[in-house]
Amino acid sequence: MQPTDHIQIVTFRLNGLDPEQYERHCEAVAPAFTEIPGLRAKAWIADARTNTYGGVYAWESREAMEDYVGGPVFGGLRSNPAMRDVHTRDFGVLERPTRITRRRYASSALPLAPRDLAWAM
Repeated sequence: MQPTDHIQIVTFRLNGLDPEQYERHCEAVAPAFTEIPGLRAKAWIADARTNTYGGVYAWESREAMEDYVGGPVFGGLRSNPAMRDVHTRDFGVLERPTRITRRRYASSALPLAPRDLAWAM
């Protein structure tokens, strides 16, 4: 993470759209998110038990996030009748502890097994 990173969590509930339809929609629109200025990454989140969906966004800056919130993509989400109770929260990132806890894989794309982390528990 960079010192200017900013995190946004957006949540909403589906309204008349089943989870499978929503997932297909997400897959269809995901490529457009690669073109949003300042967006470093988005994790698409879902909890069908509570009908809560949304995303966790990593922005290069608070300003980039504010531009997104004021722009047409987020505006479309807020005005979409298939999505209700839209909420957004944003957070700064604590740079030093984040840098310490960021995983790095030097020679393997596989995550560490729990036994490899036993010393830290």
